[in-house]
Amino acid sequence: MTRLLHLDASARPGRHGIDPHGSHTRALTHRFVARWRSARPHDPVRYRDLGTAPPRLVDHDWIRAEFTRRDAREPWMAERLADSDAMVDELIDSDLLVIGAPLYNFGMPAPLKAWVDGIVRIGRTVVFDPSRGDDPYVPLLTDRPRRVILLSSRGGHGMDEGGPLAHMNHLDPHLRTALGFIGIHDLRGIAIENEEFGGERLAASVAAAQAKVDCLVDALLAETAAPAPRQPLPA
Repeated sequence: MTRLLHLDASARPGRHGIDPHGSHTRALTHRFVARWRSARPHDPVRYRDLGTAPPRLVDHDWIRAEFTRRDAREPWMAERLADSDAMVDELIDSDLLVIGAPLYNFGMPAPLKAWVDGIVRIGRTVVFDPSRGDDPYVPLLTDRPRRVILLSSRGGHGMDEGGPLAHMNHLDPHLRTALGFIGIHDLRGIAIENEEFGGERLAASVAAAQAKVDCLVDALLAETAAPAPRQPLPA
């Protein structure tokens, strides 16, 4: 069984191709999840709509609660961290994380940043160990392989890694760094580009992204179905 966590961060509530002014990223994430579930209907999927129900931003109360020892926290502190704890629990429980996030002004949407701030937690997803000297951070989500699928959209083009405008894309590297920091290193991205251009250029990019999503789902399903390699018997 593979447990999916599906996050949408677009400010647009609908899906492109279905709703007026619908989101391209929501259309891609729902395509991915629907194709996965058609092949594996019993795999559980948790869904969190960050775009329409964003997490609360980190504030003074959150910081005070987070950096108070668990056994010394007052009741209001546990309440303030409850949403963050729920997001951490969802992430820890997942095997496959599907994130839909458009590129807003060169970076991630604010609700996705709020989610990142809520799941990078000392003692829950990473440990700070000063005895390790200049390398004090120990990721905690290394208990099993977890995969991340980032499905994004961009107004311009050429922003994939190695592209002429890759330096303007801070969404993919930011998410890769933050999740790698807590132990999740397998991130694969597919993006729709040319939203600002529209017309045939956008239509071609949408079609290409849809095809890539289908191929990626099929490849991951094949990997999931493949038997684990046999371990050699002890001599």
